Order: sequence, then C-alpha cells, then structure tokens
Amino acid sequence: MDLSALYAISFSCQDSGMDLEDVNISKAVADRPNVTDEVTEKPGEASSPELRDDHLRAAVARIPTAQDWTGLDDPENPMNWPMWTRCYHTIIPALYAFTVSFGSSVYTPGYPEIARQFHVSTTTALLGLSLYVLGLAFGPVLAAPLSETFGRRIIYLSTLPVSALFTLGAGFSKNFAALLVCRLFAGFFGSPSLALGAGTNVDIWPPVHRALSTSLFVLAPFLGPALGPVVGGFAAQYKGWRWTEWPILFAAVGVFVFSFAQKETYKKIILQKRAKRLGIAPPIQKGPTGLRGIKFLLTVTLFRPIHMILTEPIVACFSLYVGFNFSVLFAFFAAFPIVFEGVYGFDPGFSGLTFLAIGVGCIISAGTTFILDRVLYRKEYEKSLGEGRQGLVLPEHRLYAAMLGSFGLPIGLFWFAWTARKDVHWISPVLAAVPFAWGNLCVFLSAALYLADVYGPLNGASALAANGFVRYVSGAAFPLFTVQMYSRLGIAWATSLLGFISLALLPVPWALFKYGPKVRARSGYDTVNFLPG
Repeated sequence: MDLSALYAISFSCQDSGMDLEDVNISKAVADRPNVTDEVTEKPGEASSPELRDDHLRAAVARIPTAQDWTGLDDPENPMNWPMWTRCYHTIIPALYAFTVSFGSSVYTPGYPEIARQFHVSTTTALLGLSLYVLGLAFGPVLAAPLSETFGRRIIYLSTLPVSALFTLGAGFSKNFAALLVCRLFAGFFGSPSLALGAGTNVDIWPPVHRALSTSLFVLAPFLGPALGPVVGGFAAQYKGWRWTEWPILFAAVGVFVFSFAQKETYKKIILQKRAKRLGIAPPIQKGPTGLRGIKFLLTVTLFRPIHMILTEPIVACFSLYVGFNFSVLFAFFAAFPIVFEGVYGFDPGFSGLTFLAIGVGCIISAGTTFILDRVLYRKEYEKSLGEGRQGLVLPEHRLYAAMLGSFGLPIGLFWFAWTARKDVHWISPVLAAVPFAWGNLCVFLSAALYLADVYGPLNGASALAANGFVRYVSGAAFPLFTVQMYSRLGIAWATSLLGFISLALLPVPWALFKYGPKVRARSGYDTVNFLPG
C-alpha cells in the first residue's frame, strides 16, 4: 500500500473521531491482508475521491480494535444506543438515587416512638437519620475504585442489595445500638449509586444534550427526602416505627428488578469485554495500577477534595453555600413536626404530607434550570460554534439558576418563620417551603454544572466530591441540634436565624458570575481559562 492510501485512511479515521495516538490504525490496515483489494477500484468502475473514501472507511470499520471506539458511529458506544435504551439507562441511576435518599427521611416520623421504646432522648433518636446521611457522604470513596475495576453495572446491582439487608436489620433491631449500626451501613452501601449516577449520564449523553438527564438525576435525591416523611408518617402512625424501614425494602426490590437488564456503560469496561470476546489486545492502561492506582483514586475522591476546600475559593464558597442549604432541608425533618404537630395539631401522617411542598419546589426548580439552559446557555453555545470556539462557553453562564434561586431561599425561610403560628392558616407555612426547595435545588444544580465546567473532568470530580462531602456531613449534623434550637429560640426566631444566614450567603453566585474569571486565573489547579469571543 502506498503512502497516499495510508494518509487517506488516517484522514478518514480522524474524520470519524478515532484516536490515532491510541490506535495506529494505518499500520493495522497496512498489515491486514486483502485490505488493498477492498479499496482497489473494480474494472470499469469510475474513479472518484468520494468513492475511494467510502471504500477506505468501510475497510477501517471492519478492523476490530479495543483501544478506542471504532468511530463516531461505533454501535457499542452508549452514546449511539437507541433512544429508548439510553432513556432506560438514564432512569436507572435516578431511581437508585431516589430510593437511597428516600431511606434517609422515611425514618424521621418514627423517631418519637423510637425514643420511647429505647428510652433515649428525641435528639438521640434522630441519630438514626444523621448516621444514615453520614454514610452517604462516603459514596465517592467507595464507588470510584470499585467502578474503575469492575464497571458501573456490577456496582449498581451489588451495593443496593447489601444496603437493603442492613435496612432489614434496622427494622428488626432489638436495641438502639443495633439500629444505629444498621442505619449507618445502610446509608454507606447505598451511597455508591448516588456517586455513579453522574458518570452514567456522561457515558450516555453528549454535553450539549446532558442538561435534561442531569436534571432528572439530581432531582431524584431531592424528591426522595421530600416523599419519605409522607410514606413514613402514615406507616409510623398506623403500624409503628419498624414499618418506616419496610417501604425502603419494597422500593429497593422494585428498582433492582427494573434495573437488572441494564448494560455496562463505562467505556473502559466495554472495551475490555470487546477485547476478551474477540481475542484482541485490551485497551492500554492510561492510569496507574495496583497500589498506585488505589492511591490515585483516594487522592481524587478524598485527599484532593479536602485540599480544594481549604485552598480553592470557588470550591469553598459553593461547598459552604450548598452544604448550608442541604442542612436546612434536613433540619426541616425535625422542625416540620414541631410546627405542624405542635402548633396545628396534625397527626404524624398528615404532618408528613406537608413535605410534598418541598417536592413541588424541586420539580419547579428542575424545570427552571432546564429552561434557562435552553434559553440562555444554549444561546451562548450556538454563538461559540458560530465564532469558531468549538462550543466553549464561559462557565459563569451556568450560574443563572443559582442567581435566581438565591432569592428563593431567604424568602421561603422568612415566610415560614413568621406565618407558622395558630392565627395563620397552616397552608401558609406549607407554601413557604416551595420557594425554599426551588432555590435550594437551583443553587445545587448550578453549582454542580459550574464546578464541572471550571475544573474539567478529573479535578471537577474532586470538586464535586468536596461539595458532596460537606453537603452530607453538615446535613447529618443539623438535625441533632434543631430540636433544641427551636425549643429555645421559638419557631419564628430559629427559622429567621437560618434565613439570615441564607441572606448572608446570597451573593455567592452573583460574585462568582462577575469575578469568576479572575478567581479561576489564580487557581492552583488547571481550570478552564479562555477569553470570550
């Protein structure tokens, strides 16, 4: 084969999106017998560059490789799966996230009975909530090394059943210590699904189409805590606190059966299986292996996130902001019964129904974020393409939802604080939860997208792990002093205190929208830095 043919094949590979650094496809074609026959013109066939390119592409497509996708149309690439298959694999992590987060709050309506049965204080009884949430904080530490080695599918299908077994143990606990241990490990083994969901969406959808799938996945772990008290309230009222654990099992079994047909989406594992199936060279290991690999993953998921919290203003500010908002959400699991059972005389079942307002706010937030993405961010994306910037958009354009949502948080908190009294109808404090939940999720979604855009894939994973760690640790701590705070300050001033803190944090997204490029330029990590067109 002459050099011009090799060059043509190389060009067609580049045109189809193959990585010539990983796979020397030209050499593979040159060494393969009969390839020249495949691309040689037949007698009487008109010669044209287009026809020759078609033959060359067909020859390349028939060369099996496990070093990379064989082109943009590789059928094993999850981004090329049929739409219904990609939607199915998008729903799975959302259902897992819903089930695991549902397990955190469904416990809360039963904590007064737990306190009586095990002869502990109500604050101590809330440890069942706090330890479960604390277990969720370690999801990335557990999920990253396991998924890197075994892929995503096996982690989904193995960790949820283990979490369900500990939930079963919690429901049958004969003493308070056993209940706490089981709740801790139920959260810990349920947490990987929360950490893997974002990666699954990245596997399936290209960036320009990722907003809707990401919104669906992020909405799920907020809807779970909102619906938990609704189910748990009636379960605890009519069946006792142990029945607050059984709905988690019912949901886990349903999700597990629904997800059993899922396929692997992680590129590395797909290519490894292709190599084994075809008996060809496996993909080149691009990262460290063995103990060095474990050290690398712990650095990304644990050590680097802590360092970024301490040294990166962007990570620190958003971790503090999102962590506080999430903490207030979990503080409401203790505060709502104080208000609606203590002030308005609701029973536990109807008190749990008030959390539906949080679910409504979350759904509105997901819609708000999606619309802003389509109207504002997509406009900048199209502008970037037109100016030849290959779709690069300033990360600050991800902050529109956070800037709007920053007003919803203090509005909802102050509204709740000063209308939760007997002379005001109960619907008013219920409605106050809607703008709070709307603002909470708007800020969280914007923060997640912004951190990923600013720091790129690797450091972005560490930044999001830092955000998640602060979010769950603070969420675990707040319920432990909520009851005392509301008892000593009263409903109005305890909630107002939270409102004043949210008011102090309101400028965070606005400041980063204006000064973000300057802050990024001084970062100690590689960040996205370019001048807008």
